[in-house]
Amino acid sequence: MSRGETGTATGAEVGRLAPDFELKDADNQAWRLSDHRGKVVALVFYPKDETPVCTKQMCSMRDRWTDYEGTGAEVVALSIGSVESHKSFAEHHGLPQRLLADESGAVSELYKAKSLLGVSQRAVIVIDANGVIRYRKSVFPLFRPGDDEVIEAIRAAAAPVN
Repeated sequence: MSRGETGTATGAEVGRLAPDFELKDADNQAWRLSDHRGKVVALVFYPKDETPVCTKQMCSMRDRWTDYEGTGAEVVALSIGSVESHKSFAEHHGLPQRLLADESGAVSELYKAKSLLGVSQRAVIVIDANGVIRYRKSVFPLFRPGDDEVIEAIRAAAAPVN
């Protein structure tokens, strides 16, 4: 396990420094985790564009986007899929959240969010402003994390540690 700049070991577990990565979004723009140091980041992994549960999950996020934005966090959704697929999915459903294309599956694997089926698991990872993972939850693919729970985890990661 490597050491991060704060001396905390990096890894995908709660309490570890989140491993850095860079992916392209649906507009083919680079997005790098380390560029968002200083603010809370929520990584929302989902299996596949245009599938029933994933569409419900992303549309539910869309419908609660004002609440997500109100946390002040950078909230992104990731899955193993192409930039083109994500662009089509976002346009088809009017999704405001940034969709990151983990085409090789390397980031899903790095964060232990890759399923045995070769797609991203349904998981949420919340990283605090110092880059430390503060919340991690994976759910069975037929279910999805509740927006209230994710928003609360984001708020908790933003709260000062005593």
